[in-house]
Amino acid sequence: MSDTSHAASGDESVLDGLDASAMSSLYWYLAVLACIGGFLFGYDTAVIGSVLDFIPYQLSPFWTGYLVAGASLGAGVGALAAGPLTDRFGRKSLLMADASVYAIGALLSAFTVSAAMLIASRTLIGLAVGADSAIATAYIAEFAPKGRRGQLSIIQQWMITVGILVSYLLALLVFVLAPGSAKNVDWRVILGIGAIPAIVAVLLRARMPESPRWLIHQGRYADTSAALGKLGVDVSEDEVRRTADRIKAADEDRPGGSRHVWTPGVKRALVIVSVFFVFQQITGINVPFYYGPQLLGGLFKNPGDTAVHAAVAGLVSAAILGLVNVIATYLGFRFIDRAGRRALALLGYAGMAVFMLVAAAGVAWLTGTPKIVVVMVGFSIFIASFAMGVGGTGWLLQGEVFPTAVRGRAAANCAAVNWIANFAIIQAFPSLQAAFGLPSVMVLLAVLSVLAFAFVFRFLPETKGLSVEEVVALFDEQAKGAPARPAPAG
Repeated sequence: MSDTSHAASGDESVLDGLDASAMSSLYWYLAVLACIGGFLFGYDTAVIGSVLDFIPYQLSPFWTGYLVAGASLGAGVGALAAGPLTDRFGRKSLLMADASVYAIGALLSAFTVSAAMLIASRTLIGLAVGADSAIATAYIAEFAPKGRRGQLSIIQQWMITVGILVSYLLALLVFVLAPGSAKNVDWRVILGIGAIPAIVAVLLRARMPESPRWLIHQGRYADTSAALGKLGVDVSEDEVRRTADRIKAADEDRPGGSRHVWTPGVKRALVIVSVFFVFQQITGINVPFYYGPQLLGGLFKNPGDTAVHAAVAGLVSAAILGLVNVIATYLGFRFIDRAGRRALALLGYAGMAVFMLVAAAGVAWLTGTPKIVVVMVGFSIFIASFAMGVGGTGWLLQGEVFPTAVRGRAAANCAAVNWIANFAIIQAFPSLQAAFGLPSVMVLLAVLSVLAFAFVFRFLPETKGLSVEEVVALFDEQAKGAPARPAPAG
């Protein structure tokens, strides 16, 4: 907890005190704890590509694609289910439930006895990941000081990148230590390890405070005072009650009154964030991570290499890309509250378009060492551009642009769109590659990045430095015809 607590007084809202509170280690701890689901998603994203060649079940191309991407489809369903549940039962309880379901799915994957059981367990994991993604950044946005909300929310994306890297490194370790067991024990161990952080998350999340904004909305004023106290904001129950009355009065003044929370501005925000998530996925960021070990293993494979040697080569190159992802996401974390969401997203999509074309040129026209160098450089800067400007921005916007009354449902809808788009591109990629060739598909992904740049430039307003209530008002103004602005006034 911060050494300097902030007390609300006079006409000041207790939420103003929360927005202006000093950062402390507790805020970082809660953000990381809320985003363990991001780590689990990252781990699950990469782990299936690492073991795909060693799973002993005979699967058709469709079911192979589903095994890789099916967790994303389950995540779409999980996100939609989590929305109304978290608005009714709170953020904390759903975060605990999600981690429990993931642990069960990971253990079932490790001890599977058939292809059907493995596919079902992957879907179960997807349900948990999707539900968690719908809640984590909403929870963070509801307690984070407004000047650090970007940094705290982008931890979701950073945890995803860490999960991807850890997955590659653990798979490398297992295959190197026991190469002869790749087709029996190794792949089960690699899939099952994901249960460990999920179980830890259940235990630690049981002690986290509930969202104070959600508690106020539920009329639980004593619990709100207690939750704010844990966050370093010392207020009485009466002060919380007065803040709740002000919020209710403000809602009554809005068009349609408090019963009409889905205003044109909220609907506009829902569409903009959903389209942002679609572009985030269909521009191809997860192709290198789902299929990377297979694709890159082919580039690095030497004549006479065994399947394990090829897998290790692919994992080494994929781990390099994973490390780039982690470092670049950290840079995005450092600058998101300085440069802003809009500027970083524009820079990110521009870099993605250029360097996907560079990698495509390497695949199409080069051979040997020059091909490896150009492809790795292209993929690395493509991933870095995404990580700095695009990956964390979507999750941040999802948590900060909606009013508390519908934040869970709205964020869940956006997360569901994200996962469905992820499923579509990963499921379609093998067919597109077979039909048109890898270079042509990469050019298509670059074109989509250009379209994403145009969309962000036209429609996405800057939200840095604003409270979540001010962000909601900004989208209401935009719905009335105000243009997307580069930076907030003042």
